[in-house]
Formats: sequence, structure tokens, C-alpha cells
Amino acid sequence: MTDRETTGGAPGGEAPRTALVFPGQGAQKAGMGEAWRDTPSWALVAEVSEYTGIDVEELLLKADDETLRRTDLAQIAVFTTEVLAHREAEAAGLLGDVVACAGHSLGEYTALHAAGALPLADTARLVAARGRAMRACAERSPGTMAAVVRLGPETVAALVAQVQEDGGQVWIANVNAPGAIVLSGTAEAVDRLAELAVENEGKVIRLAVGGAFHSPLMAPAADDVREALAAVRFAPEHLPVVANVDARPYASGERWRELELNQLTSPVRWEESVRTLADELGCTRFVELGPGRQLTGMIRRIAKGALTVPVESSAALAKLTAPEVPEASETPETPETAGTSGASGTPVPR
Repeated sequence: MTDRETTGGAPGGEAPRTALVFPGQGAQKAGMGEAWRDTPSWALVAEVSEYTGIDVEELLLKADDETLRRTDLAQIAVFTTEVLAHREAEAAGLLGDVVACAGHSLGEYTALHAAGALPLADTARLVAARGRAMRACAERSPGTMAAVVRLGPETVAALVAQVQEDGGQVWIANVNAPGAIVLSGTAEAVDRLAELAVENEGKVIRLAVGGAFHSPLMAPAADDVREALAAVRFAPEHLPVVANVDARPYASGERWRELELNQLTSPVRWEESVRTLADELGCTRFVELGPGRQLTGMIRRIAKGALTVPVESSAALAKLTAPEVPEASETPETPETAGTSGASGTPVPR
């Protein structure tokens, strides 16, 4: 399926039910703002800078990869890029019949904004506060994350339990797609699990992250995030957003403070979330908004036959919305692993 084919309609001429999805930290790269610099929505960058006290334009245009590995800076940079992609895609008429949203970890905050649950100012302040809290927590309680390959979920769970029984601090942090599981914990515990994985014909690949995210080691970050959440008002009704912590859709603001606090220390159930969007909410078209194509690769492995539309730049958006040219050659489909970071199409998950 080519990228142009992903914008087609549903059988019978009906508009496909569309889900908007937003990637998490790990999608960032140096200079990623250049892709949107000349668009009308670029003015939003100054707004986000004002709301957060961070020079976001500097991050998007001039920061190097090492700077963007810093948790708090990476999160606000990825969030801003996602907002730009969403605004431009909406203005171009690409979004279509949107029935639900979801985001991977950090991306869940962008999903809440896109769904109408939070205004831009409140969402930007929340993302900044979350990033600062997670960075400070990781400095106090050092940890790491790692992708597991060639092992099924039952085997991974059994190995995690074995290490925990021996006193190790390691947990499943993300279940992203079939064969794409991410661990979180202390370096020692992850190394021990890696030894056990090899004995079971699997492999553990350490990820370049700043902490043991989505694990109990992030519990100390909850106080600061709780305070930030208390300062914003969620809309009483909004477009459904499928939550990371339980893969259930929520269309009102009453639960989101609790859900976002739980997200800090709970696994991201992304594979289940995509199945909820596809099977329960009937989404047949997934528009990924933000840098890279991490989620697109996962979705193609989870929801077979779904239309996927990655919007990672203004150039990609222009191509997707350009009038059809008869007999024009089309670009071959991007493989499932294109644009991913980490192993097995797994983004660095926060």
C-alpha cells in the first residue's frame, strides 16, 4: 500500500473512520523543526515558548542530538512538532472523519489537545512540568530501558518475574506490537534479564534513554505532575482518547488526572490501544502526526489492512494532499521498520 493509497476512502465510498495518533519521546532528531518552519502554523512555536519559558525554536532548529536526549527538552520539542503537524494537516483537509485519538506516552498529551480535552497553553505547561519531573526523578533514581526481541510476551513476563524474585528491579514498560516489548528498571536488573534472555534464545538491546520510565522508579515524579494537573481544567466532553494505562477510550475529563499520574509508573499498552481503535471503535485509517514513522510501523503489524498516513513534514503533507496525477509513478511503501528508533520498531518510550 503506497502513501497515496492511504488517503483513499472506505469501501462503498464512505469516509473511513480515522484515528489520530501521536508518537512519544524518541522520535526527536536534530533540525526537525525545519520541516515546518515555512508553514503558517510556525507561529505556534513562539506561543509554546511563552507558555513554558523554553526557547522552543532554538530546540527545533539548532539543538543537536545530544541536547535533545535530555528528557525535558526532548518532550517539549516533540510535542510542539506534533502540534504543528496536526494544525497543518487539519488546515489541509487531510484529517477526515476523526472518531478518536491516541498517543504513545508523551504523545498522549498531544492526543488530549487534538481531541479538545485541553487548550494549547495548558497542554504545553503540563508537558513541560512532566518533562522536568521525570528528568529530576531519573537523576535521583538512575535506571535504563531495553527492547526485547525474539521472545513472546509470556516468556518475557516469566523472565521479569524470575529477576524480581531475586530482588531485581525490572518491569515491562511497553507492549508496543507483536514481538516489540520494552523493559524498564535498574541497569543491574536489566543486565541480569539480558543474560536470561540469551539462555532462552532471545536478545535484549539497551536503549539510549535517561531513566527507567513507565516503572515504579518514576513514582517520585508524581507529586510535581499531580500539582501541574491540578492547575488545568479538562473539558467535560471531548473526542475519545484511548488511554495508555488500560487501552480504554475516555471522552470526558473527569478521569484524566488519575490516568496521567498512573501513566508515569505503568506500562504503555500500545498494542491493545491500537486494537481498541480498530476493533472496538471501528477505525480503519490511522494518521500519525509528528516526527518519524514509529507508530505507523507498529500499526501495520497490529491492525492488518488498516490505512496508515504518516505526516512527518510539510513536504509529506503536500504530497498527500496534492491532486492525483494520472499514470504518475508512485513511491514504494515504506517498510514497517522505516523511521523507527530502537529495536523491532520500538520508539524510546516516555
